[in-house]
Amino acid sequence: QVQLAESGGGLVQAGGSLRLSCAASGRTVSMYIMGWFRQAPGKEREFVSAIGQSGGSTGYEDSVKGRFTISRDNANNTVYLQMNSLKPEDTTVYYCAAKSGSFSSRYDRYNYWGQGTQVTVSS
Repeated sequence: QVQLAESGGGLVQAGGSLRLSCAASGRTVSMYIMGWFRQAPGKEREFVSAIGQSGGSTGYEDSVKGRFTISRDNANNTVYLQMNSLKPEDTTVYYCAAKSGSFSSRYDRYNYWGQGTQVTVSS
């Protein structure tokens, strides 16, 4: 079992930046593929980014490529999502997730989830 807790969300103007953090407890995060997803009310949870166990492999949803960067610090059991050039359409709740096994962008393949952190981008 691993417990995940996101932080770092908030209100920012369009063009601004935020860094989300996901702190893991329980088992060491280095065992897991880590992902970031987001979900707007009434919509399906959407893949944002994921990173492999060692940090050598990353993946991004097309709309965030070049703006968001995922990273991990296995020594401190933390995963980050640096979000730059934020747009109003990035406004929603962001979730951290963990899975064992192979890399995936499908939310239903992730076993562990945090409670989410709200990101609001004003125009």
